[in-house]
Amino acid sequence: MFRLFARRHFLIDLKGTPENFFLKRVGFASTSSVGRLEGKVALITGGASGLGKATAHKFIQQGAKVVIADIDAERGPQVAEELGQKAHYVRCDVAVESQVAEAVDLAMARHGKLDIMYNNAGIPGRSVPPSIADLELEEFDRVMRVNVRGAMAGIKHAARVMIPKKSGSIVCTASISGVMGGLGPHPYTVSKFAIPGIVKSAASELCRHGVRVNCVSPFVIATPLVIDQFAAFYPSAKREQITQVINGLGELKGTKCEEIDVAGAVLYLASDEAKYVTGHNLVVDGGFTCFKNLGFPIPDQVV
Repeated sequence: MFRLFARRHFLIDLKGTPENFFLKRVGFASTSSVGRLEGKVALITGGASGLGKATAHKFIQQGAKVVIADIDAERGPQVAEELGQKAHYVRCDVAVESQVAEAVDLAMARHGKLDIMYNNAGIPGRSVPPSIADLELEEFDRVMRVNVRGAMAGIKHAARVMIPKKSGSIVCTASISGVMGGLGPHPYTVSKFAIPGIVKSAASELCRHGVRVNCVSPFVIATPLVIDQFAAFYPSAKREQITQVINGLGELKGTKCEEIDVAGAVLYLASDEAKYVTGHNLVVDGGFTCFKNLGFPIPDQVV
């Protein structure tokens, strides 16, 4: 009797399309017409170029409304116009806390809430890193003000409006330079090592309020900013040549790290798919920081 019932149920399911059959049997609902960030509001610092711009585009594709906060008052409005009606630009220097607070307040005034805060704004510092013995602490302070203090200000003011709502996702841009030493100038490296620590510290408190805090650590990507940095080392090289150099630095062969890869990682952490992920550093580096080979000599060289 049970076998007959099961067989009839199976045949009824098969009357639909194969996709519908799979969805019914596994229990998934189709989300093809609904974006992963549908109805959500995001604020992205450093959103006028590079990773921030790519992430803003990704967020809007997935249904979010995005406020782009960037110090570049020329490029910012252009990017917002390119992205369409769901994007709005506000000038913001993240090293100035009051401007970060104003950007958050603007998002609240326009949309009535803030679901996602992406602290992406950052600077690399001087392209040619001096010895630690020659380090100018003024330069160190400048990088830390933007990369660390700016991220703290973003977390602080996002938390201010997210705690009453008992929900929200805060994401920060870290770096592989904050996973291994020697991959960047000292000020930049120190600033990026600080980000995962800030994330864990903030997550330890904000989890009690339903607010998640995470970060992404990308591999080097051939963004305009990075290409300009490398140009200081290769002044006679064309930008296309520098791009080839950057794309050849990875360990995972057959592919390269692109802005869209990092934007996808940020999208995951910002979305409800990561609803139980907090205090995490998502490394997007093709395995670069997960190993280091021992330089054994070949047998013929050992006497």
